[in-house]
Amino acid sequence: MPARARTAPPGAQRRNQELSREQIIDTAIRLLDGGGEGALTVRAMTDRLATGSGAIYHHVGNRDELLDAATETVITAALATGPAGAQASPEDEIRVVAPALFDAIAEHAWLATRLTLQVVRNPVGPVTVGIFERLGRQVGALGVPRARWFDAASTLVHYLLGAISQNTRVEGDTSGIDPDADRAESVDATARAWQDLDTDSYPFMRAVAGQAGAHDDREQFLTGVAVVLHGLAHLR
Repeated sequence: MPARARTAPPGAQRRNQELSREQIIDTAIRLLDGGGEGALTVRAMTDRLATGSGAIYHHVGNRDELLDAATETVITAALATGPAGAQASPEDEIRVVAPALFDAIAEHAWLATRLTLQVVRNPVGPVTVGIFERLGRQVGALGVPRARWFDAASTLVHYLLGAISQNTRVEGDTSGIDPDADRAESVDATARAWQDLDTDSYPFMRAVAGQAGAHDDREQFLTGVAVVLHGLAHLR
């Protein structure tokens, strides 16, 4: 009777498979989404991928490089978003890419901090260059004079990233901020406090208190995009 072939346990089979860089980055993104940067540990990665740390870092280097790669993957996908139709205008392109970035960071809460670090610390990296190239081309297509391309594109990028980060709970120094606070409740409380301000000293703040309490972050963001686009049109 022929000997029965032994089947390796599932864990061993998986360890014997060659990991791809994409698998590693996808796993890192899932861990980050589930628990922020604190959840991205060597143990968590090796447990999820059923492999050793050497196989992971062979593809992505150290932990910071893995964080950068995860950031690049998500941002690159957002930047690839485009309007339907072959006759899209530069305004259409910006109005599609801007909310794609907003939605990406809303979906991946850890991303706001990493994106800021990439733009500030690595101005020649693929994330920074990718954002400026994608949006800067539209600035040129809008008819902004070439001599003003950098200032115009920087204004647009800085608005987008600043507004997105402001509406996202970032990791890091959050002294004085309750991490468990409900954003809607916080906005309502702020609106009520503004309504109680002295009428003579703060007429504007009292006037917009109701609007602040009822506003939608994404709609507010898109209003800002429209304001910036209107200003860029006047640079022609």
